[in-house]
Amino acid sequence: MASQSLKRKSIFFIYWILLLYVLAALIWWYIALSRQNDQLAQMRINELDTKAQSYQISYQEILQQKNNKTAQYLGEGSIFCLLIIAGAVFLFRAVNRQLKESRRQEGFFMAITHELKTPIAIAQLNLETLQKHQLDGEKKQKLIDNTLQETQRMNSLCNNLLLTSQLESGRQMLTLEKLHLNSLLQECINESATRYPKNKITFLDEANCNIHADVFLIRMAVNNLIENAIKYADKHSEVLISLRRNNHQLELSIADDGPGIDDADKKKVFQKHYRIGNEATKKSKGTGLGLYLVKRIIKVHKGDITIQDRKPKGSIFVITMKCMNDI
Repeated sequence: MASQSLKRKSIFFIYWILLLYVLAALIWWYIALSRQNDQLAQMRINELDTKAQSYQISYQEILQQKNNKTAQYLGEGSIFCLLIIAGAVFLFRAVNRQLKESRRQEGFFMAITHELKTPIAIAQLNLETLQKHQLDGEKKQKLIDNTLQETQRMNSLCNNLLLTSQLESGRQMLTLEKLHLNSLLQECINESATRYPKNKITFLDEANCNIHADVFLIRMAVNNLIENAIKYADKHSEVLISLRRNNHQLELSIADDGPGIDDADKKKVFQKHYRIGNEATKKSKGTGLGLYLVKRIIKVHKGDITIQDRKPKGSIFVITMKCMNDI
């Protein structure tokens, strides 16, 4: 990582040196042309007959031509200078953006490798234990449940990767149907309670609403938000899920008591591969795809998702969508 940072600094150092060289060359050429213009004007003035009646008129014409040339050099030089600076800024931003994206992708591949290897290793160890040892029913069932949880984790990760590819290529076809969101939320909560028994998930069901949606995608979005709320909070934290109706729209909020999200990061967290650079994020597993997919899923359903601060700490993800009888 340090070598990459040094390489990046070296690239930008050379870039700015070349830019300064080009600007210095442009300024030097302007000075050289201005001096040449002054010399030519002076030579023409020296050739004039000072006793001639037209001397003053010719003298003024030479000065006017010299001033016009100077203005021409200055104008053209300024335009070239502005174009060079604008191009340099555009190129700098493009390269910097590409380098950041490259670092994000590198971090993503490292994370995805870790995310896949961990459940595979756990599942393999559990199966080898079952194969080599005669365990009692309770221990055997515990290992089987743990293996199923890890395979489900791999399945969720693969679904995220596949859906990301489909959404970005435009191949994802929505299968819209009538969905009772309350029931889907309760199913997601039950699944999460099984996977994360140490965390408390509270559901405030204050609305009874159907939506027109793709069940698979909405389930994935809800699961990603619940997992995100649990991942970045304490082990025994509480996740509060509430569903209410506001005029013609439903409002689904998922609140956690984690470290919260700075205002500067509230839009960035929905970017692909983006992960907040605080300690809570660095210590947690993740690929940076969860919230990106949530945003894309809600968007294709013509809904919206925002982030609010929770007091005294934490974040609230709020999804708004139209109810089915209002579509």
